Amino acid sequence: MRGQDLPRVPRRTAAAVPGMKDEKEDEMTTSMRVLVVGAGVGGLAAALGIAARGHRVTVLERREEIVEPGVGTQLSPNAFHALDRLGVGSAVRERSSFIEELRFMDATTGERIAGMPLTGGYRERFGNPYAVLDRRALHQVLLDACRAADGIELVTGQSVAWYEQTDDEITAVTASERRFTGDALIGADGIRSAVRRRLVGDGEPQVSGHTIFHSVLPLADVPEELHPDGATVWAGPGWHVVHFVHRAGGAAFLNLAGTRDHGTPEAVVGLPLEKSHVLGQFPELTDAARRLLARGEEWKTWVLTDRDPVADWTDGRAALLGTAAHPMLPYAVQGLSMTLEDAAVLGAVLDGDARDVAARLRTYNALRRDRTARTQLVARELGDRLYHPAGPEATARNTMLSSLTVDELYDKVSWLHGAHDFTGGDGR
Repeated sequence: MRGQDLPRVPRRTAAAVPGMKDEKEDEMTTSMRVLVVGAGVGGLAAALGIAARGHRVTVLERREEIVEPGVGTQLSPNAFHALDRLGVGSAVRERSSFIEELRFMDATTGERIAGMPLTGGYRERFGNPYAVLDRRALHQVLLDACRAADGIELVTGQSVAWYEQTDDEITAVTASERRFTGDALIGADGIRSAVRRRLVGDGEPQVSGHTIFHSVLPLADVPEELHPDGATVWAGPGWHVVHFVHRAGGAAFLNLAGTRDHGTPEAVVGLPLEKSHVLGQFPELTDAARRLLARGEEWKTWVLTDRDPVADWTDGRAALLGTAAHPMLPYAVQGLSMTLEDAAVLGAVLDGDARDVAARLRTYNALRRDRTARTQLVARELGDRLYHPAGPEATARNTMLSSLTVDELYDKVSWLHGAHDFTGGDGR
């Protein structure tokens, strides 16, 4: 399928009760029973893509309540191409804000280094907008679509611990030893995926040493003269600050994030911090950005982690998707977009008979691994070479970026933002 659009397949009606075979079906049916582990963005998107091919999907979620955090996120045009294939692009656009520019600033001098316009020519070239939106709103669109879809069952409070398989079926086994059996199993259970632990067995995620500090606050609490336009990166020596505005529930919110590359050796997840500690991490930050950072409240911190790319995400009837397959640092701003692409490709590949499901999953893996591996490695490289260089390297970066025309900036991101079929190492 490289070099052409994924096939668009009409939706077929699945059996009303997942896991129950319609009496009219015989052994030649194309309907599968697919287990999806995880009801985050990736798991729900995968369920939609698979169910649209007439298959019955059971989504197993460890949480009792399926809720995502209310934080801002960014989606590039390739993500909207994937959402359109999943049938929810319009609903996500309705909840999005479309910013006009991505700005890159020198955090110590206040100098504008480069800006990439996101209207007009950008949308014409890449076929969709660049948007910011509330992650919870994106998740809710997918959740509502799954609840309305034929053949999707959501089962909460089920923490999948491992899986077992035979030549004919695969079984997810929960921590309480409850068993769910199907024709295929998709692990969309995040960076510490239990499915990956069984399938790849590569231990804990890799600690990057980069610590991120994050705050979200109502824009109404920010003086109007400080209201930022677009999405802005302030790049400093060994650190950077990002801010943008997103809307949720009729209100606007300011997202603030600062990151330091100071070699923290252990993972930290959502630890609360005092504002004074956060401000102390960025002493050289120029006044305009510091005034915005000082508005942040209820700060929390994470140490960023990822994993090395792996060649094989499949094991017979099992496969990985999204962060479980290819967790990446945030510097390419592609984590969610790659996950949505996975779901679109997987749905198309699974348009067929359950008897060759293992081969179809190997095809999905082959179509996606080069593109996602490249994105993982580029994300790491951007942290080192774009966001955090110091001294002469920072000067060289500024000179390089400021010399690029708008079209040349578009050329730099084309392999990511311009993708339509989401396959292959070249991204197209």
